[in-house]
Amino acid sequence: MEFRQISAAERTATMFPLQTYAFLPSPWSDGDEAAYEQRMRFFETAINLVAEEDGQTLACAASLRMRQNVRGVVHDMAGVASVASHPSARRRGIVRGVLERLLRQARDEGSTVSALYPFRPSFYARFGYVGTPRHRIATFAPEGLSHLTRAELPGEVERLPMRDGFDEWLGLRERLLGERHGFAVYDATRAAEFRDDKRWVAVARVDGEVVGVVDYQVAAYGGDLYASDLLTTGPLGRALLLQFFGRHVDQVARVHVRVSTEEVPELWGTDFTVTTEAKVDHPRHGGPMVRVLDMPALTGTAVGAGDVTIEIVDDPLVGGLWRLVGEDGRLTVTKGTSTPAATLSVGGFSALLYGVLDPVEVVTRGLGQVDGAAVASLTSLFPRRMPYICADF
Repeated sequence: MEFRQISAAERTATMFPLQTYAFLPSPWSDGDEAAYEQRMRFFETAINLVAEEDGQTLACAASLRMRQNVRGVVHDMAGVASVASHPSARRRGIVRGVLERLLRQARDEGSTVSALYPFRPSFYARFGYVGTPRHRIATFAPEGLSHLTRAELPGEVERLPMRDGFDEWLGLRERLLGERHGFAVYDATRAAEFRDDKRWVAVARVDGEVVGVVDYQVAAYGGDLYASDLLTTGPLGRALLLQFFGRHVDQVARVHVRVSTEEVPELWGTDFTVTTEAKVDHPRHGGPMVRVLDMPALTGTAVGAGDVTIEIVDDPLVGGLWRLVGEDGRLTVTKGTSTPAATLSVGGFSALLYGVLDPVEVVTRGLGQVDGAAVASLTSLFPRRMPYICADF
């Protein structure tokens, strides 16, 4: 078995057959292969690894270069994608070999954290990943927003083809990257593919400043409008975009829009009928998973007060003793020398860092053991805080 890194140009001959068989209808056509090959210029900065035996590609995975906000600090992030294997190679540990090498290389090239969308969470839990919330879909009839369509709001919304609105769409994402815990964006090479998406983008502005963007498609006259993430800088941006949706009352039957766990769509109006749902099933609809790749690089994270030594076990990347000190609102991570007050899996620590579990839940989930005195310190250091990843990869 040979594991090797390949260029984007080699993906069509090596990764395409595995990915297409795993994730798309098959057999595929020559047109599918040609379309895939045209996209490869957007993957030139990715780390692409394959496992080969006797000249045949048996497994593959890629790490997309991304950035993510983790409690106020923007880190390089490895967005793991394109994980697939040949049916005859499954259950042989080949994907494990690819992923272990991929994560180590991503860490060595500067990634502090990693995220992915799992086909089965329990599989990726073995690699130290832990779940985070899946986005919600708010579904409503546009006439429910009639109170907004009558309102005189400062600002305006412009509807643009994605190509024309791309810079402002991407610009707001870059701004939110610095403000929202969990938010993640692609590097410029990968993000460029979205410029040519056949989608509209609604751009909300107040005094020339972009305060909200949402991209969407209209399925049919009298049908549904399907929007991606409702991204705003605050209530006014949200109101402007919802007002824009409300003005589709005689065109579409329902609006479907993605929202974070912080949004409360039932409060968008009085007598407003809305269904807000986070559908989780596998392998198609899973919440994102995350893990830490580099402990010292977490120094500077915004945390509460505390001083505790932990041991992360059974992980080749971040295993060992670590002293975590929260002082003046910032975290310092150094090698530990004292007896640990908590013994955690990397998934258990990642759950605390990202704010999706508290120390007691880490224990009850089987992700570690925490001494009684350490519960308060870890709770103070890493208060509960739900991340919003807002990226599909």
